[in-house]
Amino acid sequence: MKRPQEADAIGAARANYPALERWIYLDVAGRGVLSRAARAALDAHLDERMLNGADKQKFFELIENTRAGFARMIGADTDEVAFTKNISEGLNMIATGFHWRRGENVILCPELEHPNNIYPWLNMRRYGLEVRTVAPRAGHIPVNEIAARIDGGTRVVTVSTITFAPGFRTDVDTLGKICRARGVLLLVDAAQSVGVLHTDVGRSKIDALAVSTAKGLLGLYGMGFLYCRRDWAERLEPAYLARFGVDLGGAHEATMGGDEYRLMPGARRFDLGNYNFAAAATVEASMRELAAVGTERIERHVVGLAHALARGCLDLGLPVAGGAPGPHLAHIVTVGEMSASHYGSEDERINRLHDHLVANRVKLSIRRGMMRFAFHLYNNRDDVERVLDLCRDFLARGRAKPSRGGRKRPALSVERED
Repeated sequence: MKRPQEADAIGAARANYPALERWIYLDVAGRGVLSRAARAALDAHLDERMLNGADKQKFFELIENTRAGFARMIGADTDEVAFTKNISEGLNMIATGFHWRRGENVILCPELEHPNNIYPWLNMRRYGLEVRTVAPRAGHIPVNEIAARIDGGTRVVTVSTITFAPGFRTDVDTLGKICRARGVLLLVDAAQSVGVLHTDVGRSKIDALAVSTAKGLLGLYGMGFLYCRRDWAERLEPAYLARFGVDLGGAHEATMGGDEYRLMPGARRFDLGNYNFAAAATVEASMRELAAVGTERIERHVVGLAHALARGCLDLGLPVAGGAPGPHLAHIVTVGEMSASHYGSEDERINRLHDHLVANRVKLSIRRGMMRFAFHLYNNRDDVERVLDLCRDFLARGRAKPSRGGRKRPALSVERED
């Protein structure tokens, strides 16, 4: 149960998101929406750029404020954070930072990972890396089976904190203890957790984490960050090197050192060239709003909403992935049977229910054959009740006829999740 002060803080936050005036917005798993404050920060940045050119020193101060915000969001040190374009780049920074030797291996569960956490490792096979896989168990990444496959050649274990479908939690805390004891780097794709769920990389013993700003951090596309624990970062060498990755003290950004150079401490060695200053201005403002509420509060709020939606859908006879809500469920609820389809379901009933919801201003997505609802701090119980009412109306009108095979949908380019 929410404390009164907590409920007030979250209730007040809702008014800051104009998208909620036109949508029941349940698609932060695809992308978040901008707050008024984030948009104002972006506008102010663009006005400065348009009217005055740029004050580069102020831009760099913005970058360091943003880096510090990223670090606070996950309980890291500032030097353990590097800027990236997206999650894919962060994952690749880790994959290419090793000097791979034949006989070494990485372990992952490909059926539940986004392709962008699979291809970097397949690419490293050219250096002799073995890509070891485990199969999912009832929609979950099986931590115990991953642990059983770790041996003396294992260098990396990589998992999603929350899978993008079916949206279940991974027991990262248990995996973190196992990997730390075995000297294995634990890399997590935190696309579906940072900003929505409380994250403490120290407590969870996460060694590296990649995230973008477009989802739970409620920022723009084109920016993300990589956390890499200092002990690991300083054992890795960046595949690409630019001036910001080289330690020349307080020298100007264009200063050239000698042929012999020292890499920046921690994850800063992965920084490349100038930054996406507009995206930094936006997410820095957004993170201040998230911090004002607190990610522990946000997590309690969104998990409560997700459990209420899952129970309501089950009461209506809808096939909720994972069944009754429990520890596996965070802020994402998926309905339907998992399949390979990315934009539609093989169950025509699910396709028609999805279309009915969209027609009634519910913003959601279909991933791997399942409708996906995802909550953030701006959602409330009214959103849950409205969705359940729409589902009830759809079922009562007799639209849920037995399936005769999935609808063929037009071929679409695959949408990147990072």
